[in-house]
Parts: sequence; C-alpha cells; structure tokens
Amino acid sequence: MAETQTDAERRRVLIAEDEALIRLDLAEMLVEEGYEVVGEAGDGETAVRLAEELKPDLVILDIKMPIMDGLAAAERIAGARIAPVIILTAFSQRDLVERARAAGAMAYLVKPFQKSDLVPAVEIALSRYSEIAALEAEVAGLTDRLEIRKTVERAKGALMTTYNMTEPQAFKWIQRTAMDHRMTMKEVAERILAETSGGEVAPSAS
Repeated sequence: MAETQTDAERRRVLIAEDEALIRLDLAEMLVEEGYEVVGEAGDGETAVRLAEELKPDLVILDIKMPIMDGLAAAERIAGARIAPVIILTAFSQRDLVERARAAGAMAYLVKPFQKSDLVPAVEIALSRYSEIAALEAEVAGLTDRLEIRKTVERAKGALMTTYNMTEPQAFKWIQRTAMDHRMTMKEVAERILAETSGGEVAPSAS
C-alpha cells in the first residue's frame, strides 16, 4: 500500500519533461499524493545538473527531450547512484523498454497516465532502489553482489508464494530478520529457500 507521506519524511522528486502542461499535471499529482517536487527541467542536460545539485529521492524523466534525451540522462543519474529513475514516454515499444532498463530505470510509465498509474510506479521505483542499495551495502564485489541478489530474489518469490506477501513485504521481512538475528541477507535467503523447498515452516512472517 502506498504511503501517504504524513508520518514519513516527504519524498523529494525531480521532474524532467519538455512539455510544460504535462510537467504541471505531473507536479500536481505528486503534490496531491504527498510528494515534494524540488525541481523541474525541460531537457535532459538540466535534469542531470539539477539531480546532482538537489540530490532528490526520485527522478522522473521523459524520453524525448532536447539537448540530452531521457535515456542518456537516466544513464548518467542512475550510473552515479544519485536517485532511482522513472522513464516517462508516449511510446511503449519493447526496444524502448529494454533501453530504459539498460539505462538503469526502475520503472516505466506510458502516457497518457492517471494518478493511479503514477503512484504505484513511484513506489515500485523507490522500493527497488532501496533493495539494491541494501544489497550493495552488504557486499563490495560485483560477482558476490549479483549472486546475493539472485538468491534474495528467489527467497522473495518463495515468501510471496508460501505466505502471500507482496514483493516489498518479502524483502523487508528478509532485511529485518537479517538485522534481528545478526545474519547477512544471503544467509537468511538461503535458509528460507532450504526451509520452503524442504516443506518446513519459515519463521513467522509478521
């Protein structure tokens, strides 16, 4: 369930879209849902500069923009680990989706969109980004990181299937259990996989 940001810290969002009306609509939707719009840009180059200066929690980028397109901007922002990126576009071709993913985008939103499309995309992007950050903090080596991520993904799937958890709930359960028991997330994930495949009951999912 998406948080209304009354209790939690308001998430700071940067918007980059060359059409002013769409930018305005997007900003209004975000503000209505409790997000704080900290910057707006009409081209990709300005978006990268503002992301570096403002350090937002999330960046929303249109693909088709002057000077630097959204995919190039996403690659720069995601590559520098500044913030998670959502790609916004009127086009939904598979190759664009693949290019957006390769550029580091955490979610993809096709115009025209409603608030009911926007909020889940924002929450998915934020959730996935925090998962990756937590996994990267656990290990330094790229090979180990990829191996751990695969193991955690499989464990999340096992929890979702066995206990009807959502994906964010499953990850938070693994993360919290690791902290509570002074284990790594990989150790928790391996235990979950061993227990669920062996028909044993995993620890309480509360």
